[in-house]
Amino acid sequence: MPSDNFVDYVSIHCTSGNGGSGSTHFRREKYIPKGGPDGGDGGRGGHVILKGNNQLWTLLHLKYKKHIRAGHGAHGSGNLKSGAQGKDYIIEVPLGTVAKDKESGEVIFEITENSQEFIIQNGGRGGLGNNNFKSSTNQTPRYAQPGEDGIEGWKILELKILADCGLVGFPNAGKSTLLSVLSAAKPEIADYPFTTLRPNLGMVSYRDHRSFVMADIPGIIEGAHTGKGLGLRFLRHIERNSILLFLVPADSDDIKKEYNILLTELKKYNPELLYKDRILAISKSDMLDEELKAEIKKDLPDVSYLFISSVAQFNLLELKDLIWKSLNND
Repeated sequence: MPSDNFVDYVSIHCTSGNGGSGSTHFRREKYIPKGGPDGGDGGRGGHVILKGNNQLWTLLHLKYKKHIRAGHGAHGSGNLKSGAQGKDYIIEVPLGTVAKDKESGEVIFEITENSQEFIIQNGGRGGLGNNNFKSSTNQTPRYAQPGEDGIEGWKILELKILADCGLVGFPNAGKSTLLSVLSAAKPEIADYPFTTLRPNLGMVSYRDHRSFVMADIPGIIEGAHTGKGLGLRFLRHIERNSILLFLVPADSDDIKKEYNILLTELKKYNPELLYKDRILAISKSDMLDEELKAEIKKDLPDVSYLFISSVAQFNLLELKDLIWKSLNND
């Protein structure tokens, strides 16, 4: 998927349909010249609805469609006939989409399951026909309710990538290389910071025809939680990963320090991220001998770790075993 095709944030203006008016009608037949009221109710205005679709990975289809309008309800008519409901407007979105009110920033709901539906803008109610207002003291009501107006307003849709395992690390830690080796994903790889400007997803094959989804999250830098670097644009994608795989290169000056900086950025962004299972992978380990590994082990953080090399294919099956065990609590 080309980078310009990945859209994870859109702002849309949603307008639900107006409700139809109730009818002011009286029964008139050949032998019943003074029949009672028989005005039908107006139809409900159309809702604007969000629906989860597990075949979508981006909000690109909404990037250039800023105005969404549902249909209006039809008016009621005589013989107690209710007006037709307005046509709902259904917006299909990827799983992991969060809907927010643009003005208040309040989260309205989140789409996490296929075919899950939520109403983002309710259609106006249809008005009651005059039949509803008859009584013993008012047998010929000559009025009916108008339909309610639809609601309009700006909404924000944000996509948080859903994956089993999220790769977390500084730029150039080797995340894209690892993803390309473990899966069929083809992320852009180069020796400069922020090569990855969007999350990349890869399906990782495992033993006995099993698999799990791994996400390459753009590199974190100090101050990312305040918006530095690519900042908040990618931190939200980490929230929807089941476990976090921290990647720190073996040639780092201080592996434990880098790990703690990454952990601090996640904590400042959302403290709940610290409750996710974590694994530390020390990448580019093909350059280390056993003596150097023993020295590095002395000062590693208290977390499950593994020395790996994507290029040399070193310990990658063991890494998949560790991830699978963590995902399934084996």
